[in-house]
Amino acid sequence: MLYLIRHAWAGQHGDPRWPDDNLRPLTKDGKKRFKAVVERLLAAGFAPELIATSPLVRARETADVIVRVLPEEPELIELEELAPGSQLDRLIAWTNQQSRGRDVAWVGHAPDISMWAGGLLGAAPSAIAFGKGAVAALEFGDRIERANGELCWLATAKLLGE
Repeated sequence: MLYLIRHAWAGQHGDPRWPDDNLRPLTKDGKKRFKAVVERLLAAGFAPELIATSPLVRARETADVIVRVLPEEPELIELEELAPGSQLDRLIAWTNQQSRGRDVAWVGHAPDISMWAGGLLGAAPSAIAFGKGAVAALEFGDRIERANGELCWLATAKLLGE
């Protein structure tokens, strides 16, 4: 299983408190809302064993929420390939090398996350919209490959009542 996760609710883009947008953190409410989302997903079997996150603060903080909620602490790696503007083929290659049969999560940013989903499912790049804090579960056979995934579910905060 590969989980695609858009970072949770962060401070406003362009806020002068974060002149370097890479350092823009999640809001207190964003952390709280995303924790509730993860708790709901946990009850439904969400349990990535390896989490790769963009190094940007808001994505790392989103990954940290997942690690704190899951009962079995997953391995957590910051991965430059998940920063905005990354290439799907590099992510696929890295994940196939690292996963060793484990469920993996990618924590990233819009619009990349929608483009990755489209590429993995063989759909248009904008076929699946990811709101902040959204999580999608894609299933593959032995290896992750372009246009070979099956969307099992897409959970949004609104759908989960958050």
